Amino acid sequence: MGVVTKALHVTLRLWQLISSVIVLGILARFLHYVARGGGGRDGRVIYGIIAASISTLFALALLAPFKWAFWAFPMDLILFIMWLIAFSLFATRARNCSAGWFFSYWRPYWSEAWEDSNGDGQQGTSGCGPWRTVLAFSFMAMIAFLASAILGAIVLARRLQKKRREKRG
Repeated sequence: MGVVTKALHVTLRLWQLISSVIVLGILARFLHYVARGGGGRDGRVIYGIIAASISTLFALALLAPFKWAFWAFPMDLILFIMWLIAFSLFATRARNCSAGWFFSYWRPYWSEAWEDSNGDGQQGTSGCGPWRTVLAFSFMAMIAFLASAILGAIVLARRLQKKRREKRG
């Protein structure tokens, strides 16, 4: 296992960690405002928080480039699928910030955030930024877990190939 492989591993794990923490923070803040506004919780947002929480713990646990950290590529593949589902759920729920769901469900969040920022209680369009950020970082986490799964599979295949060659000769 070379220096480049180890550096790529750490870079991917940091990318996973940063992406999942950003999604987790925005969605948790959203749920806080929804609870304060008396709104119900959407299962899609809860799923996103679960995926982000598991990803955060997994990325932290396997951040160091130990040999056994590459054997976790099946879990990377599972987390890739979880992020693919989360991204798809988020993207299909509100294709843009003018969708009915966006203004009805997210109203407690956006109105509270707007009220906190300027005190006049007006509904603003500033909520599009955090929503788009969730979509962007969900996509980045998904790609990072896919790349990590591919890297882990390659490292494991090379290791098995090397053992077979040593066994033969």
